[in-house]
Amino acid sequence: MAKILVADDDPGIRDVICYTLQREGFAHDIAADGEEALRKALSGAFDLVVLDIGMPERDGLDVCREIRKHSELPILFLSARDEEIDRILGLELGADDYVTKPFSPRELTARIKAILKRAAATPESDEEYTHGPLRLLVGARQVECHGKPVTLTAREFDLLHALMRRPTMVFTRAQLMVAVYGEGFHVSERTIDSHVRNVRAKLAEAGCDKVIETVHGVGFRLQAAERA
Repeated sequence: MAKILVADDDPGIRDVICYTLQREGFAHDIAADGEEALRKALSGAFDLVVLDIGMPERDGLDVCREIRKHSELPILFLSARDEEIDRILGLELGADDYVTKPFSPRELTARIKAILKRAAATPESDEEYTHGPLRLLVGARQVECHGKPVTLTAREFDLLHALMRRPTMVFTRAQLMVAVYGEGFHVSERTIDSHVRNVRAKLAEAGCDKVIETVHGVGFRLQAAERA
């Protein structure tokens, strides 16, 4: 039975979510502020956290940043704000999905199930890709540059994995969207651009610059190894 952490400072919303989760057979616990949410999320006791952005003590974005420093715990953001920039920022920070208030409890549980299903999918542990000094280990979900680890979010890892699996292919933003988020998940092209920008910056900082090439008017591809 998956256990869900529900972090929201509104007791009415917490009650609705917890009741829905209970009906769907999920175990759950609650957190009423950001500090409590972070402490419980890092305890290792949960399979997913539903994380409100506007919480006291620490807001959800800050909690997400801290979680991603230590864990790949799936995160579903919950927010009263529906601005595109908020969704992009949340996904850039490593959230797995974003639902705005007011929300349908049925949709929320469907999103939770989809995230848990993706998280449970285990890739072949022996898959490995190299590109010059860059190395990607699929099963361990690790990236190394010159033998040193590079920390990527789950979405950033999936994007780099897609590019390294097909090193000569030019991926459109729509194709990368499917590779990173799966079928039926819609985010703006700006979100994919942000993920690419973040991956480039992290690889460059580790000494693997010029890995991802922009093909203007089309999308992105892995740059030739001898030029990377």
